[in-house]
Amino acid sequence: MLTHEVVHARIAEANAVRDSGDRESARRRLVELWNEMGPDGDPSHRCGVAHHIADAQDDPHEELTWDVRALEAADSITIEQGQAVKHLISVDAFYPSLHLNLGEDHCKLGNPEKAREHLAKAREYLRQTEALTHMGPDDEYGKSIREGLERLSAASASEIK
Repeated sequence: MLTHEVVHARIAEANAVRDSGDRESARRRLVELWNEMGPDGDPSHRCGVAHHIADAQDDPHEELTWDVRALEAADSITIEQGQAVKHLISVDAFYPSLHLNLGEDHCKLGNPEKAREHLAKAREYLRQTEALTHMGPDDEYGKSIREGLERLSAASASEIK
């Protein structure tokens, strides 16, 4: 079984490779990690790895496929598993980012209705997360999500209002 520390270290290594410009090697490393975890791997790990694989994609269809897998993994996290992951305030804290990513994917692919659905879900989950965590305006996670929602709204203003 892969530990939380090992999974996060390998994600960080792959992201460093991606950030250096070698997206193909980063994808390969992350997919290897995904395959090692298997379908019964820790769903919070699967969610994180799928999210990072999506970020390393050049093809927007592949990015969407991996973002859907990240959401499916998050949906499979039980309350007990979520409480056991000490670095998470709440499993619900995953959802604003996951839906923002899906909205961006659909916007890139020219699917405004789907983008609108995920934009609304991201906003709702962000409101819930802020209420649960007392996330203030200086919170980095909340700030990055709010900025992403603004960018998505602006980028698709003619199609998503």
